[in-house]
Amino acid sequence: MAAALAAAVAAALGALLLAPGGTEPPGDGPAAASSSFSLPWGAAERWRPPGVRMDQALLLVRNELPEQGLRLLARCGACHRCAYQLLAVLPPRGDGGPGKAVVVVDTQHPLSLLLSGSLAGSELCKTQYHFGEFGNYSLVIKTLSTSTKTVSCDIVINEGPINSYLPILFAFLVYMGILAILITGRLVMKIDPVRNWVYKKLNPRETDRLINSELGSPNTTDSVSSDPAPCLWSATSRQRLRSLDTFRGLSLIIMVFVNYGGGKYWFFKHESWNGLTVADLVFPWFVFIMGTSISLSLSSMLRWGSSKRKVLGKILWRSFLLILLGVIVVNPNYCLGPLSWENLRIPGVLQRLGLTYLVVAALELLFTRAGADSGTLEMSCPALQDILPYWPQWIFILMLEVIWLCLTFLLPVPGCPRGYLGPGGIGDFGNYPNCTGGAAGYIDRLILGENHIYQHPSSSVLYQTTMPYDPEGILGTINTILMAFLGLQAGKIILSYRDQHKQILSRFLIWSIVMGIISAILTKCSKEEGFIPINKNLWSTSYVTTMSCFAFILLLLIYYLVDVKRLWSGAPFFYPGMNSILVYIGHEVFEDYFPFKWRMRDSQSHAEHLTQNLIATTLWVIISNPMGGLEVL
Repeated sequence: MAAALAAAVAAALGALLLAPGGTEPPGDGPAAASSSFSLPWGAAERWRPPGVRMDQALLLVRNELPEQGLRLLARCGACHRCAYQLLAVLPPRGDGGPGKAVVVVDTQHPLSLLLSGSLAGSELCKTQYHFGEFGNYSLVIKTLSTSTKTVSCDIVINEGPINSYLPILFAFLVYMGILAILITGRLVMKIDPVRNWVYKKLNPRETDRLINSELGSPNTTDSVSSDPAPCLWSATSRQRLRSLDTFRGLSLIIMVFVNYGGGKYWFFKHESWNGLTVADLVFPWFVFIMGTSISLSLSSMLRWGSSKRKVLGKILWRSFLLILLGVIVVNPNYCLGPLSWENLRIPGVLQRLGLTYLVVAALELLFTRAGADSGTLEMSCPALQDILPYWPQWIFILMLEVIWLCLTFLLPVPGCPRGYLGPGGIGDFGNYPNCTGGAAGYIDRLILGENHIYQHPSSSVLYQTTMPYDPEGILGTINTILMAFLGLQAGKIILSYRDQHKQILSRFLIWSIVMGIISAILTKCSKEEGFIPINKNLWSTSYVTTMSCFAFILLLLIYYLVDVKRLWSGAPFFYPGMNSILVYIGHEVFEDYFPFKWRMRDSQSHAEHLTQNLIATTLWVIISNPMGGLEVL
């Protein structure tokens, strides 16, 4: 079943997204110019501009002005407070006609173009335009009025761009079609004649036994003796909340997809600095549900009689394994050659998970009280029975947050303004090029050293930063602990209001609203202008509150559908959630191996990248499923 599903997904995606001729780029020479290549989504056949790559367009600049030294400058609309960058020096109009220059422009975000004269600071014209991928455009610069010397900059479309987002629509339709087929098949299997016919074809002996049992065969000992086992299995399985594994699996599968490239779409990559993309959602959700699982698992172990010393030993061992796997196995510096201390990256995703797990689990173990998680303690305020018994933990977490705020806004950083939260580089008009991350980056470079942190942060492309910066650094770990602790709070709600579904759902909703209000205050409902902007690189406080707001809402929905109403089994995310470490480490280790990756015919095709990344992600869903032949207990 799993192998057939994988084959169906691969075949469907390949057929729709990689239609013949849809990915082969034109070659050189006259023959290539005369040949046409059809796009798989039915667009008109067209020729790709030479020298233009994915997420780029060709811009021909026609200068009708006779002045010397004109410069064309550009600034990306997503680059906050960035200085204009030189795009081209334009030749003047001569006897042979207008001066011409050819440049390649980015198509991911709107672009502001500025024509500057020979005098410093003189602006002749300015325009903003969102170019389309593989489009061919002209920028015509001319004088509108000789008396006023008004200059115009007009953009003309020579050849229209492609719609690079159609592969996402087709991929969505493929998966929805497969889902519809599976749901239809399940409904058909509920019809007795169809089910009996299928069982007979698959296993005639088992079918005869089932039919004889239903007809009242004299030999009923088998059916009677086999009844308690399924009931016992069902009772045991209900003790595990499927919604938690489903939540974890959902965040993990999105994480695998974006780590594999996400089809090379910009919104499936991490945000350059402030703001959110799809890729910025998954790690904090994974941390959140880890905190929820800590609450439930520690409560279970203590309830079954395990001593705190024994539980602490398990916590230390698991934390050590996570950190060790992160440093030794999943280390991006392997791409630089054999791993050595000179280029060993010390922080990382698994390392941060290990440290966060250690702090939050030890905190819960240290301050847990008998009966607190079952609601048997006498409370002066029953409405806060999931909060008041744990006031020492809240004091500790608030102290950590005060430390983060003090270090972030009060620590002096050489050459940088105090409390700087920017990306450095050309951000803030290039005034602080070496201040990437402010205090967070400074602490990492001071304690760990520049060679032992991430060398290519997400800000390096848009903001042209040159300083290494690690998004999993030391200072951000404090707010990761806060995120896990909020997840721990969700687990306490489940334990405190056991089997009281309305109470659990209402508490999740209240916590989501509270976190959303805090985020609105911290950010002033703005991407860039708030007190503390949402920033995944810094793991800012507003980032944590925003992600926890989303996490409480998402957990509410999944808990309601999976564990309350049982309208959804959690498939296909349930088993990846159960085997999360296997999937995460496996997808990192085997990233460059077939069938997770292969040589593309056209590396500048979103469709081919999306197909490869979706198939690789689907394979990990199947591997994590016992039906796929690999069961990890």
